[in-house]
Amino acid sequence: MKHVKIQSHASLLEEMKAVARGERLAPKGAGGTTFDSVEALLRLLTPQNRKLLAIIRDKKPQSIAALAELTGRAQPNLTRTLGKLAAIGFVQLKNVDRRKVPTTSVRSLRINIDPFSQNDQLELV
Repeated sequence: MKHVKIQSHASLLEEMKAVARGERLAPKGAGGTTFDSVEALLRLLTPQNRKLLAIIRDKKPQSIAALAELTGRAQPNLTRTLGKLAAIGFVQLKNVDRRKVPTTSVRSLRINIDPFSQNDQLELV
């Protein structure tokens, strides 16, 4: 299970400064993927991107070009979207010969929202 940190930029900066000053230890998972809000993360889960994830999971395309053909999306735009989805752990782009093969790496998401602060958490399952 991978955890994605949800933390405001200001809070992240303060945390980094405290670690640099030696006032605290770096938190578990430091240096990983961080979003400033749940909303920012959910903006990646558009209906179009969710459909893309389903196609990758169900059709198992053997290249980005094959995925572009399956989806009707332009390959440069698709590559950019896949890069964003890979950065947060939703997909992996495996190098096979001279191709990049997209595979899904998440089955579901668990979002824990703290209604009293910005300490929300996301778990990729």
